Amino acid sequence: MIGLIGIAIVLVMVFGGYLLAGGKMGIILKALPFEMIMIGGAAVGAFVISNDGSSIKHTLKDVGKVFKGPKWKPDDYRDLMCLLFELIRLARANPVGLEEHIEGPAESSIFAKYPKIVADRETVALICDTLRSATMNYDDPHQVEEVLEKRIEANNHHAMHSTHALQTVADGLPALGIVAAVLGVIKTMASIDQPPEILGKMIGGALVGTFLGVFLAYGLVGPFAAKLKTVLEDEAHFQQLIREILVANLHQHSPNICVEVGRQNTPTHIRPSFADLEEALKATKDAA
Repeated sequence: MIGLIGIAIVLVMVFGGYLLAGGKMGIILKALPFEMIMIGGAAVGAFVISNDGSSIKHTLKDVGKVFKGPKWKPDDYRDLMCLLFELIRLARANPVGLEEHIEGPAESSIFAKYPKIVADRETVALICDTLRSATMNYDDPHQVEEVLEKRIEANNHHAMHSTHALQTVADGLPALGIVAAVLGVIKTMASIDQPPEILGKMIGGALVGTFLGVFLAYGLVGPFAAKLKTVLEDEAHFQQLIREILVANLHQHSPNICVEVGRQNTPTHIRPSFADLEEALKATKDAA
C-alpha cells in the first residue's frame, strides 16, 4: 500500500505542479504513447539482452515485493525459533531420532507445524545440512559459522540480482529518453517549412522523450530498485537467525540459550519479545 501511495505522490506532485504552472497536458498526452513505445520498448529489450531467462523471471517476481514487503514477518521469526528449539532439543535427547526429520523434512512431524518455512527450500536445506554436519562430527563452531556465512552470502548475492537489473534499467532510461528526443528533433527538422506554432508543438513533443526517460529513471524504476534492495536485505535476516542459533548450539549452550542468542541478534522491528517467545516455546514443549 505504501508503495502505491508513493507512486501517487510522485505523479500528483510532478504533473500537478506542471499544470499549476500553466502547462498543458495535450502535448504530453499526444506524444506519450509513441515515446513510451520507443523508451519503454528499448528499456525492456536492453533488460532482456542483459539477463538470462531465470534472472528475468526472478526480477519480475521480485518486483511484487516492492508493494508486499518482506516475505518473512515477525511471526515467522518466532516460528523459526520454535522450530530450531524443537530440533536442537531432539538432537540433544535423541540424535538418532533427529535423522528422520532432517533427511525427510517434507514428511517430518516437526517441520509440518511450520508450512511456510517448509515451503522455502533453501531455508529448510540450510537447517538440515547444518544439523546433518553436526551428526557427522563436523561440529567445530568456527568452521561451521564460516561455512554458513559463505553460503548465506552467496544466497544474498543471488537474491540481489533483481535490484542490480532494475538499477541498470534505471541508469539507462535517461539516455534512452535522449534517443527518443533526438528522433523527435529529426522528425521536426524534416518539417522545418511549417509555421512556428506547429514547429513549437513538434519540438515540445520531442522533449517529452527526454522528460519521460528522466522521470521513469528517477521517479519510478530507481526507487523500485532501492525499495527492493531494502526488502531483500530485510529478508536476509531470516537465514542469519538460523546461523546464530545453530552455531550457538555447537557451542553446547542449552536450547533456550541458543534461541535467546538468536532472538537478541534479530533486528528490533522483527524481534519477538522475550515474553512472547517464552510463551511460544512453552506451547511447543506442551505439544511435544
